[in-house]
Amino acid sequence: GWRMKQYAYVSVHISKFIGARLEEHREIIDGYAAKGWKYVGYLPTNISDYGKIKDMDLIFEKDV
Repeated sequence: GWRMKQYAYVSVHISKFIGARLEEHREIIDGYAAKGWKYVGYLPTNISDYGKIKDMDLIFEKDV
C-alpha cells in the first residue's frame, strides 16, 4: 500500500577547498542512515555566477 514519507533536508556549504569537504558529506549520510533515513539526492540552493554549486541540501527520506 501507499505509505507516507518524511523528508529531512541538510544544508551543506561547499568551500573552494572541495577535497577537504568531501568527508563531511559522508559523515552526514552515514549518520542519517544509522537513524533509519535513506539518502535520496541533493538540490543546489546557491549557485555562483559561473555555474558552480556553492550550497546544497542533502535530502533524506524515511517511512512515517
